[in-house]
Amino acid sequence: MGEKLECMFERLDSRFDVLAQVLEAAHLGRALSARIELGAPWALHFADTNRRAGFHVVTAGRCCVLLDGTTDAVELGAGDIVVFPHGAGHVLADQPDTPSIEIHEAVGNLAPGQRMSLPNAGSGAPASVLCGSYSFAPDGTNPLLRGLPQLLHLSAEKLRNTPLEAAMQWLAAEANGAAPGTALIIDRLVDLLFIYALRLWTAQQDASSPQTWFGALQDPVVGPAVHAVHGDPAYAWTVENLAQRAGLSRAAFARRFQQAMGEPPLSYVTRWRMTVAAGLLADGHAIAHVADRVGYENEFAFAKAFKRIRGLAPGQHRQRHAKQRTERTTQAESGFVE
Repeated sequence: MGEKLECMFERLDSRFDVLAQVLEAAHLGRALSARIELGAPWALHFADTNRRAGFHVVTAGRCCVLLDGTTDAVELGAGDIVVFPHGAGHVLADQPDTPSIEIHEAVGNLAPGQRMSLPNAGSGAPASVLCGSYSFAPDGTNPLLRGLPQLLHLSAEKLRNTPLEAAMQWLAAEANGAAPGTALIIDRLVDLLFIYALRLWTAQQDASSPQTWFGALQDPVVGPAVHAVHGDPAYAWTVENLAQRAGLSRAAFARRFQQAMGEPPLSYVTRWRMTVAAGLLADGHAIAHVADRVGYENEFAFAKAFKRIRGLAPGQHRQRHAKQRTERTTQAESGFVE
């Protein structure tokens, strides 16, 4: 008799994922993407956009990037990717000293699918770049960006045989085609690129590098605590019961958490509860219901905490999003969707 075959069935869509939760809570709108093909000399200035994380993928040629206010250029070659987690202003150019134009002024009114010639490009060495951006909440409460530098550069050599390299190749292929579903696939690939880039960059950092939220998820002490809080935000979390899960004393756990996350454990608990609450309120749920869902028996205490963390009252937040839903419905009915 042969060995008995072990069979299983697992629903992958139902897996609990802290990162997916955070991205869903913070990602407000669809991704933006563009393809740029230029001949030297050329230089484009991308203004600071603190609500969008951006990236550039060099698919052909060479170029460089300079953060606003700096003179040190980062050289980029084919297969490189550079990410701006906080939407920092920067210049993308063939050479550091090439005069730049404002990209938003040049193409800001361009409709999806449209193309145009850029005014300052020449006929020299060609370069091809794929650009994308990813929108985040404007209130500064998104933990994902904590500890990340203004610019992340991953060279083609570091990307070899990684999922990020594959996603970049898929994006390039879709950008060069016009098959059915291309727009949707590109949107999903922009999401993948951002996550894969953060994964790879975090994995390549040494122990002396600044701590990030993404990296803290991998910490054997802090990671399980974060997963527990995200899995049940309404639970009566204390430093003591979180420390017990980690097998540490209260003081040792609090120090480890502060070091990894940049804030005390209960501050993180409250901030994540308010992030969950903001999403529920935006969906139109009643304030009393939302308060209960995030662990508050007292609606007044919830409202006070929400305003302290988010900067406005729960009712105001709910009304603002109700108005936005109405505006989107009106636009859709009139045939205009942003």
